[in-house]
Order: sequence, then C-alpha cells, then structure tokens
Amino acid sequence: MKKRQNLKRAKDPFRPPRPFVDLANFRPQLRTMTLTGKTPRLLIAGLSLASLAFVAAADSSWPQFRGPTGQGLAQGKGPLKWSKDQGIAWKVAMPASGWSSPVIAGGKIVLTGARKDGDATVLSAFALDAKTGDTLWSVDLFKPAAAETAAMHAKNSLASSTPVIGDDGIVYVHFGHMGTAALKLDDGKIVWKKQIAYKPMHGNGSSPVLVGDLLVVNADAEVDPTILALRRKDGSIAWRTPRQQPVRSYFSFCTPLVVENNGRTEILSPGSGLIGAYAPDDGRLLWKVTYGEGYSVVPRPVAADGMLFVATGYNIPKLLGIRLGKAEGDVTKTHQVWEATRRMPKTPSMLATHGQVLTLDDTGTLSGLDAKTGKSVWNQKLPGNFSASPILAGKVLYAPTEDGVVYVVQVSPDGAKILFEFDTAERTLASPVLLDGALYLRTDEHLWKIVGEGS
Repeated sequence: MKKRQNLKRAKDPFRPPRPFVDLANFRPQLRTMTLTGKTPRLLIAGLSLASLAFVAAADSSWPQFRGPTGQGLAQGKGPLKWSKDQGIAWKVAMPASGWSSPVIAGGKIVLTGARKDGDATVLSAFALDAKTGDTLWSVDLFKPAAAETAAMHAKNSLASSTPVIGDDGIVYVHFGHMGTAALKLDDGKIVWKKQIAYKPMHGNGSSPVLVGDLLVVNADAEVDPTILALRRKDGSIAWRTPRQQPVRSYFSFCTPLVVENNGRTEILSPGSGLIGAYAPDDGRLLWKVTYGEGYSVVPRPVAADGMLFVATGYNIPKLLGIRLGKAEGDVTKTHQVWEATRRMPKTPSMLATHGQVLTLDDTGTLSGLDAKTGKSVWNQKLPGNFSASPILAGKVLYAPTEDGVVYVVQVSPDGAKILFEFDTAERTLASPVLLDGALYLRTDEHLWKIVGEGS
C-alpha cells in the first residue's frame, strides 16, 4: 500500500471543525421531545428541528442523511485508533456501487447501489446485520434505460441519494428520476414503487426527507426545477411546487432540512439561486432568501441558535447566515445577517454548534466562523480533496478524503489536533455514520465497521 506522508501534528493539524457541539455535552444540546402523534422532534440549541416521522427517539438509529437531526452530530463517543488487524469489527464487499450513505435502525443497515446485469443496469437496495455485516435481504427495484443513466458527473453515482427510515418500519429509497420506492425494513418487501420523470444534470444527488405522512424530495433538474411531496402510504404525489427562481443554471443536488420555526413546520430547501421555506400541507412557498446565480448546490443546510446556515454552490461558493423567525415572502434584505466568501464548501455539508459554523471546503480548508457575524475565527489547510460531509462525536471530528484517508481530529474552540489517520486505500465520496460507538464508512469496494482498539 502506498505510504502517505504524515501531517505535522504540532502545527499543521487538521483543524476539524471545532465542536460546534461540545459533544461531551451533546445530550443537553440535543434534547428529544416526544410530542403527540408519531413524530419525534429534536431541539438543537433552541431551534426545533422537526426530524419528522423517523424511528422512535428512544431507538438507537441513524435514520437519514447526516443522522437523526440531519446535522452531522452523533451522540456518544467514536473510535480513536485502529489498524488493519485490530479495531475493525468487519469489512464486507459491496454487491453494488454507489455513494449513498448507510442508514441504520433496528440493528439493520440499509444501503442502495447499482450494478450491471449483462447490458442492463439494476438499481437495488440491501440490508446488512449491523453486528455481523451479513446480508439480511436484497431487492432489485429498477432497470433504467441507457438514456436515463447517461451524462453522469465523474463524482456522482447511480445511487447517491441516501435512504430514510420511518417510524412505521418502512425504508424509503430514492434514485432521482429513475425511481423511488418504499420497502419494509424487516424483510425488504416492496410496499410501492414510483417513477417521476424529469431531466437531471450530471445525475441525482438529493436525499429524501420525511415530514409527517409525506416523503419530500428535491427535483432540481436541468429545466423546470421543482420540490415535490409523495404520500408515504402509496407514493402518490401530494403536491408539486416549481422553484420559479430565474437563474442561468437550474440544477442542484441539495437535501432539504425540516424545522419548527416560529410555531410552524417548514421545509427548508436550497436550490439554484435561492433557499425556500415550503409548507408541508400544500407545498406553498412561505419565504425565501435569494443568492444570485448560485447553482449546483450540494451541502445540506444546518441550523443553530435561531440561525440557518446555507451554502450557495458554484461558481463562487458563499455561506449565508440567515436569521430564522417570523418571515413571509422575499426576506433576503431583512433576514440575511451575513455572507462569507472565502474557503467555502461546494460539496461537504457544514457543522454548527456552540457559536461557530465549521466548514470544510472541497480542497481541504477547514474553517471556523463566528455564527453571529460570519467572521473567520480560524482556518487550517488539510491535505486531500473532500466530498463526504464530516461528522462530529463529542469533541472528535471524522472526515474521510476522496482517496479514503480517514482523519480523526480532536477539536476545541481554539483549534484542532490530529489524533489519528487511517488509509483505507479505497475511494470514497459517501458520508460516514457513527452509531453506538462504531464508525461506518462506505467506500467503492467495502462497507467498514470500525470500533477501535480495545473494543
């Protein structure tokens, strides 16, 4: 295996996002309130994130892209050190390729992938036992035509959208314009399948979210971009809302965030040129903040302390600090508090906690920004290129490069120190998962479960 040059740990440490969440105190920061009905809601730093209709809050789960709150914050501690011979619980070969992240509930890991069957392309979902890595079930879902799989970006895959697991024991998988399906988590039995035609640019990337009885997806296509909601019971379309924002390039790949804001549930969905807040009942646009010609937006927004942090995409990526609260119509001038323009991410999502926004740009600059002002507090160049979104557990940040080097970094308000690095020698663009002390990492060849030495 090619030996990688070690970083200078004293001066050039990766400066992983300092813990937004003093994850040692993560439980107080992330309080679960079981409300009436079947929808647990999560309070993050005073803002209610409506992680609606996920598996019961008491369950040990990672039910959606970037975890229970969609913010990249994990409870508990993760592994600090391991080797090829120690600290890896298992490593299993992937039966199908893709950059969707794992989701976990009830001891089952669900992923999606694509494989060739002769001349045909097969899109599938499969479940593994979280303890052993053994395959529990696998189901073929769609066989898209060649025209549907053409013109995909080199960093994309045919299975880049992360599934979401509901509180009803159903896992919802999404392949963009190629198909969406609902499966029983227990055995993979198909509940329904549906295909919604639109023309993506460079393939699909947005992951679905659950809001009450709806499954919401972005369809930010090459033309006529929309956000739409499917009924969870049968996949029928409940509503469909055009973006209606005049920009030169319409396509984007962002995953919405659902919050409780000013006493109402809002679907916060970035697209090209704007972030819109949409009403779950009928999809109407409640308010928006515009950002010019920003397009190909990928990072999922994060929220903390009454603020929303949104990346604006290509060509000149910016990060916006937006004040949440009462809002109607175009609130760009009244609610946008600040704009940061240096070293902002095009692909990795942000982290937010304890007064800072942490960003990791695609070329490895890790930055800490004051959440109130957007002012840069610190930044540190990290070696490598990054597409996966980092996660934070306690005071430790995990960030894999595109070349499969996993960095374990201790973070504090004043900086960061590299604790450990491990080279998988495999390519990865999928975001990692941390649950019950184990780190799960999908590469182009394997799914790894890493528990650390001494476990």
